Amino acid sequence: MANGNGVSPTTIRAYLAELRTRLKGQPAALIQDALADCEEHLRAARADAGAQSEADVLAEIIETFGTPQEVAEEYVAMEQAIKGPFASASATTIDDRDVERGPGFFGVLIDPAAYGALIYMLLSLATGIFYFTWAVTGVSLSVGLAILIIGIPFALLFIGSVRVIGWIEGRIVEALLGVRMPRRAPSSPGGGTLMENIKAVLKDGRTWTSLIYMILHLPLGVLYFCIAVISGAVSLGVLSSAIYEIATGQNTVQVQGYPELDAFFNTIPGLALLAVAGFLGIILTLHIARVIGYIHGRIAEALLVRA
Repeated sequence: MANGNGVSPTTIRAYLAELRTRLKGQPAALIQDALADCEEHLRAARADAGAQSEADVLAEIIETFGTPQEVAEEYVAMEQAIKGPFASASATTIDDRDVERGPGFFGVLIDPAAYGALIYMLLSLATGIFYFTWAVTGVSLSVGLAILIIGIPFALLFIGSVRVIGWIEGRIVEALLGVRMPRRAPSSPGGGTLMENIKAVLKDGRTWTSLIYMILHLPLGVLYFCIAVISGAVSLGVLSSAIYEIATGQNTVQVQGYPELDAFFNTIPGLALLAVAGFLGIILTLHIARVIGYIHGRIAEALLVRA
């Protein structure tokens, strides 16, 4: 079966190149997964074919596995059928139009993307501490043990762990922020010797950008956590205190050092004003979380996905 130009690919490299072309415009993570899956399948079939030429093997594979166009269409169809729990109702990811249009000021209260981003912000401090500690400790020990026999194996294991952690973080990002990230676990490129595979991993820019992401995640995590906790806790505290005092009559709202304000905010109009302010603060917190989720999703996509 031929491609759009009437010529069937005769090499694995040509097949993958055409598949990449057919997937142009799709999320980078989808392209990465599709290329990795196909390359593994094609190289396994080539290895099992023995002395048969690569062109003949590829012709047989195309008959059963499909042309690059057919494979691309299948991956796109599968992608459209999958939706994460925090994806918006109209799209799998939060794209530029979503941010510009938004869910509406009050609509954010029922927007899953906003709550997913808020959960991510609350988790980011713990994950940031772990990533930063792992990265700094691993780099320091790799450099310190470089003069010993165990230095190289340790460094390779550390690099492997960085790739795995980057993949796990990608799954968290996709689940909570709705940004398409690689779903295929990282593996060696295959099709070569052990040394060739190690060189390929070391040359893979994703290995090093994942390390940068792990280090960068700590300051970002501290910022996200502080914004989520301070904004959310203050807004929720003001709202709940005002409602509780209105319902029970117990003096829970106090403004220290400002007796006039304290007297006003302990009246029904003052308490109602505080309740409205707390409610608006919660809405604002969700809007901030949604924007931060969008921005961080772009950062994760840039550093954890191989274009």
